Amino acid sequence: MPTGCAMDRPPQAASANTDIRNCSADPPYLPPTAINTTARLAALRGTMRAHSVHAYIVPSTDAHMSEYIAERDSRLGWLTGFTGSAGTVVVTWDKAALWTDSRYWIQAERQLDCNWELQRTTWIKSIGLWILEAVPVGANISLDPFLFSIDAWNSYSQALHGSGRTLLPIETNLVDQVWGDQRPPPPSSEIYSLPAAFTGSSWQEKVAGIRQQMEQHVRRPTAVLLSGLEETAWLFNLRGNDIPYNPVFYSYTLLTNTSIRWAASPCGHGAWTGLSNPPSLPGPAPVRPSPGPAAPLPRAHHILQCPEKLLEDSYSPVMLAKAVKNAKEQELLRAAHVRDAVAVIQYLLWLEKMVPQGQVDEFSGAQHIDVLRQSGNICAYAGAALSQFTSPLCRDGTTDITRTMHWGVPTPLQKESYTRVLMGNIDLSRLIFPPNTAGRGVESFARRALWNVGLNYGHGTGHGIGNFLSVHEWPVGFQSNNVPLMAGMFTSIEPGYYRDGEFGIRIEDVALVVEAQTKVPFLTFEVVSLVPYDRNLIDLSLLSPEQVRGARGRGAELGRGAGVQGERRGLREWV
Repeated sequence: MPTGCAMDRPPQAASANTDIRNCSADPPYLPPTAINTTARLAALRGTMRAHSVHAYIVPSTDAHMSEYIAERDSRLGWLTGFTGSAGTVVVTWDKAALWTDSRYWIQAERQLDCNWELQRTTWIKSIGLWILEAVPVGANISLDPFLFSIDAWNSYSQALHGSGRTLLPIETNLVDQVWGDQRPPPPSSEIYSLPAAFTGSSWQEKVAGIRQQMEQHVRRPTAVLLSGLEETAWLFNLRGNDIPYNPVFYSYTLLTNTSIRWAASPCGHGAWTGLSNPPSLPGPAPVRPSPGPAAPLPRAHHILQCPEKLLEDSYSPVMLAKAVKNAKEQELLRAAHVRDAVAVIQYLLWLEKMVPQGQVDEFSGAQHIDVLRQSGNICAYAGAALSQFTSPLCRDGTTDITRTMHWGVPTPLQKESYTRVLMGNIDLSRLIFPPNTAGRGVESFARRALWNVGLNYGHGTGHGIGNFLSVHEWPVGFQSNNVPLMAGMFTSIEPGYYRDGEFGIRIEDVALVVEAQTKVPFLTFEVVSLVPYDRNLIDLSLLSPEQVRGARGRGAELGRGAGVQGERRGLREWV
């Protein structure tokens, strides 16, 4: 499946002749990857005027705050031509701008036409300042509240507070109005049950555990509302295919101490079918609720206007329980990484033969790895170097790995940069730390070797890994708003370094948080990714003895784990 790392796709490793737009030329130059958005913007602005909207905010997510979305929900992509997974758009009567992070700056310059400003940040405060300059006092700033979290709504309210501009939710999605009947139809995939061999816990056991957490919570909540698609899928051991490469289905769940109310939508977020106890449906048979009496779900701003309801906006207990894998899930994820390593090493062995001959490009490389395993991939080339990002989904686990390889003679800068990225990866993965340590508190170990020479990277250092669910699993990771690391959590560790127009490096492994072999309870990481690093890019003189052992350990671990597979496929000698 296509994936990025830390928070989605990798930074584009630009080459010196990257084909990007040039809006200062006369006439402006647009690469063939950009589309003309003039007519779409004109239609949207006409609709905005009809609703007395002076600025309209469009996010890249859907009504469930999903990172990956169905084509039907790709409003930002349709409006702009930009296909990155993270971004925010603001359109006024005479201006339009896209905000996105450093992973996508080059991609945006290749896909946007000259109707759009590119803002190289994602801060809502920056968006608010731009709006204040773009629209006059008395203006209405609107958005579809179904597509924004309560936190995001509050942040926009704060950014515009006291400015004389009004933030107004508008129930009609204006992009959908303009998109009209050209908008793709709703997904209609079947929902199916995961066999017990792939879960480790029945849905009844999971529900009982969540209810126990509710009883023990200091606020004693009477209900938990689940809007994240992965939460309902995990809780009931169900999967679907409503979003490409993500085995989820559109749904909401309301869980109380005595009942389960489950809603699934066969036609987008307009009408919903209410059910109870959905997992009582027979065995592994695929199911999709039949349309019934439809009722709109309450929107966030409606809930906030009900003072008699006590609403606590925090991580749901399902989200936290899902992040800590049980023994069966850990076993399956380890096994998935062994199989994945064998496939990736086969692929790298093939590339090692073909790339120096000039017989491989990104497309043919993707075709070959599809032969080795049924998934997509993302490649970023720079001369004879290649960064390979893969993340297949299997019923027994999800993997996520990045390797940067070089089949020529690397420059001293490339070699030092790669080695320092590797040092950061090893330093963090071998760290021993106290329980209840937040990922943010140890993240600097992944950056230290780069910081020592004034280098850095602009993306996150890691993210949680789902069990046959999304490859980016919240709330595990190394950001300030992630939860403390706990035994049983899987996270990626993926430092990198990038030089625009020259090269990009990322080394990503998946690690399990485990108990350390210490006299008092401490934690550490067990790396389950088994693909070796590129010896051609390592400067051994920079590594400490412990780092050398960490770099060499991958091959030995693969040999123990892959066993007969590695021998049969002739991989051990290469490793």
